[in-house]
Amino acid sequence: MEKIFLVEDENNLNDIFVFYLENEGYEVKSFLCGLDAEKCIPEEPDLWILDIMLPDMDGYALIKRIKGHNEETPVIFISARDADLDRVVGLQMGSDDYIAKPFLPMELVIRTRNLLKRIPKKNKIKENKNIRTMSGYTIDMNKRMVFEGDKRIDLTSKEFDFLAKIIQNKNQALDRETLLKEIWGDDYFGSDRVVDDLVRRIRKKMIHLSIETLYGYGYRLCGNED
Repeated sequence: MEKIFLVEDENNLNDIFVFYLENEGYEVKSFLCGLDAEKCIPEEPDLWILDIMLPDMDGYALIKRIKGHNEETPVIFISARDADLDRVVGLQMGSDDYIAKPFLPMELVIRTRNLLKRIPKKNKIKENKNIRTMSGYTIDMNKRMVFEGDKRIDLTSKEFDFLAKIIQNKNQALDRETLLKEIWGDDYFGSDRVVDDLVRRIRKKMIHLSIETLYGYGYRLCGNED
């Protein structure tokens, strides 16, 4: 069942929209204010429906946070303000559709249905976001497995921790102290050269991966995902 988060501060409208959407078979969580909705952004519903005018924050600020968390999340804006201006600004900020008040609840249902039909690729991306591909390697972040084609590359737990860290921060410099703390933990006592040994092993196992040495500082993974 597809999950929809609805943000509408007018109680009656909120209840009506929830009724129509649930009657269509959607799971709906509704909010009367933006701050409550903002707390639930990490839950990543299949669709957000946002009223632009909210009592505590406007829909523009909320869509910015939603897209900042996951830019693939689809959003429908609804508004009673200047339709043309809101439509343009909303689209610029990444909304996928816009409905100007007043409108019939069934119009919202139809637009919701049509939008969710158009975004199977986005959902697939969301489902597979923990599968990363880089330099010919496929890295499954959930299963902690690495493949080069059909061949599995065996990494130790700390080697995979390092790989995941540099992929999540690709093209950014990571210093040895941070890597040591996050991979070995605060209780580790020893030389930070253990990081260099680990990188040397990974380079040997994943020869196509471009891990740049930043002398006197740390490492940086160069390149973009395939």
